[in-house]
Formats: sequence, structure tokens, C-alpha cells
Amino acid sequence: MRLTITIGLVLAAGVAMSQTFSEKITREYVFEKKSNENAILIANINGGISVAAYDGDKIQVEVTRAIKGKTAERLEAGKVITLGVIDLADTLVFYTEGLCSKFGRKQNHKNNWGHTKGWGYDWNGRAPDDCRDKVEYTLDYVVRVPRNTNVIVSTVNQGNIKIDDVAGGIVSNNVNGAIALNGISREAVAHTINGNVDITYAKNPQSPCRFYTLNGDINAWFQKGLQAELSFESFNGHFFTNVASLQSMPVVVRKEDSKEGLKFKIKGNQFKIGTGGVQLNFETFNGNVYLKEKI
Repeated sequence: MRLTITIGLVLAAGVAMSQTFSEKITREYVFEKKSNENAILIANINGGISVAAYDGDKIQVEVTRAIKGKTAERLEAGKVITLGVIDLADTLVFYTEGLCSKFGRKQNHKNNWGHTKGWGYDWNGRAPDDCRDKVEYTLDYVVRVPRNTNVIVSTVNQGNIKIDDVAGGIVSNNVNGAIALNGISREAVAHTINGNVDITYAKNPQSPCRFYTLNGDINAWFQKGLQAELSFESFNGHFFTNVASLQSMPVVVRKEDSKEGLKFKIKGNQFKIGTGGVQLNFETFNGNVYLKEKI
């Protein structure tokens, strides 16, 4: 018992002695080259992302930067971790600058709109070898964008993703947090590991969409009159809907050649709503899917 108390006191003292720094970064941008392909890309690591569309022409960015170090020296050194920005004329890229893992353009990869190559962190190229991020940090984004902007966002820890009223296409990826897409109207991808995925469509999509969570539920609301072909996959979950016109589609078996011989792919759990149409893909592992039309 004494050992447990001693460890608790040491840990509490360590937390109390941590040095902290916080600031709010406010920026404003415009797309130098305006088109239907305009996009923002936010590649966050620790922290949440909130994006809302409005009827202006500026990209308004507010980032709350918080850094915690165990010593004043570590805290000061950790202040190099901040908001990074790359302006590609038709696209704005926001990322975490100052890490040991550098951020940059990936080769042989394009995003969903094909107008710029993908970007990411080089987790395997940390140099020099003794480089370590010695502080805890979060960057929390609150962003306003022109309504038709395409939005590509991702984060890993300590935050959820929330996107409101965006009329462009959406790609959203999280690991330890939820995703909420509200009032959207076009193709969308939402993928998380630990958290719910909530989608509300103001106008039913005309292009394929994919929604996935490993540990969570998917709640999808569409406008009445949805015409779609959808697939559902889950290990421990179930599918629920208030759509009366849901019809089961035949199982599809595809034959492919492989080094081991013929390979058969079986695609089941296919459904049609109304006369069919846009492809909607829902997948969970430990969660249910709730698809509903607004009444």
C-alpha cells in the first residue's frame, strides 16, 4: 500500500510540474485560382477538426495550439510545433509543422478529385535517428470555407471531426474519434476506427459514398425519395432502416486468376432502394448501421 501511495504522489508531482503553453492562431486566405476543384486539406495528428461552409469567398482558419513539456527547456524547444501551410493556388494544405516526422508530397498518389497529388507524414523517415518529439501537443482547428469547397481532413488522436453544410465532396479520416457530416449534398468518405459516424444529407448524393467504423455505429439520414444501391458488411453489427422500398439484390460472384489458381470473390448483402442508383457502402465491425429517410 505504501508503494502505491508513493508512486501516486510522484506522478501527481510530475503532472503539476509540467510546463504549458497555449495560443490561438488566426489566419485568412483566398484561393488564387478559383474553380469547382478548389479544396482544403487538413492533415492533423493530435486534435479535433471543425469545418463549416458559408457564402463568403475567404478561408478563415483558427487553430488553438497547446503544448505541454516536463521542463521549461523542453517546452521552449517544442514551440517549433505549429501550424504549417502550403498554398497550391487552387488548394490549401494545413499540417503540423516542426515534428520529427516530416510532412510532404507523396508520389504516385492522387486524391479523389485528381487535381493534386496526395500529401502525408513520413513516419519511416525520421532523421536524425535521435530525433524525438519530447512534448505533448494538440492543434484544434475551426475553419470556415466557401460553400462549394472540397474538403479532405484527417486526424489521429484527441479529437473528433465535424463538417457542416459543405456542398463540395468530402473525405474524412479519424482513428480515435467520431466523425459527423451535417447538411452535406455530394459524394463523401468517412472512415474511423474508434467512434461513431453520423451523416445527414441536405440533398441526396449522386456519386458513390463510403462510410466505415471499426468500433462504433453509423447513423445516416437521407432526404425522402432516396434512389440507391447499397452494401452492408459487419462482423457483430446489424442493419436497421425505415425505408420500406428496400429490396435484396442477388449475390454477385466474381472469378479472378491468381498465382494459386482461380479466386472467387463473393459480394453479398447488396440492397436496392427504389429503382436503384448511387452506390452507398456501409461497413462496421462492432457496430450497427442505421439508415433512415427524413419523414
